[in-house]
Amino acid sequence: MNPATQDLLTVALLYFASFFSLINPLGSMPVFLTMTSNLNKKERSRTAIKAVLTAFITLMIFAFGGQMLFQFFGISVDSFRVVGGIIFFMMGYDMLNARLSSLKNLNHDEVKDYVDDISITPLGIPMIAGPGAITNSIVLMQDSETLTMKLVLIAVIVFTMLLTLAIYIGGSTIVKFLGETGNKIMLKLMGLIVMVIAVEFFFAGLTPILRNIFGV
Repeated sequence: MNPATQDLLTVALLYFASFFSLINPLGSMPVFLTMTSNLNKKERSRTAIKAVLTAFITLMIFAFGGQMLFQFFGISVDSFRVVGGIIFFMMGYDMLNARLSSLKNLNHDEVKDYVDDISITPLGIPMIAGPGAITNSIVLMQDSETLTMKLVLIAVIVFTMLLTLAIYIGGSTIVKFLGETGNKIMLKLMGLIVMVIAVEFFFAGLTPILRNIFGV
């Protein structure tokens, strides 16, 4: 394997680790199963496909259109990295404490209200394509300087979406296999990874800002 291929594989693994940790399909899968508990197997699969497709389109829109939004609102990528780092850290802290956000804790009556279109919201957005994943897609697309790296990023997002779909559809078996303790351990582990990514994002954005302020 030549060095260029090794570098691309390393980048792909880093991209995948960040997206998989932020989307956290294993952590949100019990929520998906709860919200689709009144659906049969075919309807549940259709809901999962639509939710994942919604999330994928959302991430693609922000990945390619994020820079235009920055220019329109006068936002710098470095500022977004700082805010993204803070968002990541808060999400990671909640995950480390084995908690799900309030958006994911819907009671039975609310689930029935969402049943006709829950695949778009809250499943597709913001449970799968949440603020962390959206921020990640914008920043990583900006950091992917070559066409090859951009294609790798798109491939990683597609792979992560397909893996999320597989986990959701096969959720019943996975939850039963991991058990309550296993799911909590996985959630905490991913929370730790997200917090590490958050620190990297925060200082990657803060350093250029401080340099501009102090003229270094």
